[in-house]
Amino acid sequence: MADVAFERTHALGLERARAVAQRLADEMRADYGVESRWDGNELVFSRVGLSGVLRVNPDSVRLDARLGFLFSAYKTRIEAAMSSNFARYFGA
Repeated sequence: MADVAFERTHALGLERARAVAQRLADEMRADYGVESRWDGNELVFSRVGLSGVLRVNPDSVRLDARLGFLFSAYKTRIEAAMSSNFARYFGA
């Protein structure tokens, strides 16, 4: 298994960042079948071959994910896509 972890600062504040994270989760569910649920300010997500948590803070978001065997072959591509999406959703 492979791990993916990164953190990005933002200037959205906690409530707006949570709303953005929910929008991202909704898109991931529709596009890739990723299920998620909130546990406080942590968005816990999973699907076959992928699991993790997105921690939403007032000035940053942190992603910690675990990729299963099949997804680990695409780790570099997944990291690049996530980084691009986070820049788009949470700002540079």
